[in-house]
Amino acid sequence: MSSSHETEYRCPYCGKPFSITVYDSVSVKTDPDMRERCISGDIFRHSCPHCHTDFMIQANLLYLDSDRKFVIYLSSEPANETLNALGRPLREKGYTLRRTETLAEFTEKIQIFEDGISDITVELAKYDSFIEFIDNRNGRAEEVTSVEYQNCNDGVIKINVRTDDKGLSFLIPSAMLDEEIRAEADRFDISDEVFPVINGDWLIDLFREDGNPAA
Repeated sequence: MSSSHETEYRCPYCGKPFSITVYDSVSVKTDPDMRERCISGDIFRHSCPHCHTDFMIQANLLYLDSDRKFVIYLSSEPANETLNALGRPLREKGYTLRRTETLAEFTEKIQIFEDGISDITVELAKYDSFIEFIDNRNGRAEEVTSVEYQNCNDGVIKINVRTDDKGLSFLIPSAMLDEEIRAEADRFDISDEVFPVINGDWLIDLFREDGNPAA
């Protein structure tokens, strides 16, 4: 089940103290309503009872989906040994474990794993879409504000490359990317971490380490 605790917090706007509820973990099997609160970000949203200002507090959160067998740890800091010890037996049971550093990555990971697709495949699709935008769509890297996963239907991944004034969508067959990952299994291996961070920076670092050009 989900767990939370009460803590004292001082409003960043009026400076007055008040008590807030901070969730430490969420189990969507036992508390299915919490999923939407995580996706929308409401679980991190608070309101000062004194000045009535709304604001976000991104606290560390462990998100567990036991039906789909994945766990996401939202934190800017690596998992400690206690959490890793908790995660190792889950990984042995076939769970996918990840750490995300931002709320955007956190919510995207939930959708990716609910869609039943590998996030490594998605990151490669996002990277290829970014390169396609730059090389063949006359885009400039500095124009790009985000590269986002939208969905995967019938084995085709949809990626949105967004800029300030427009956006382009790219459709990429996941089987093609999965074959590339299998062919270079050593490069994409993440077995040395319990809660690895798999995002765009991770993928670019892989290419840099192997001496390949990265955007």
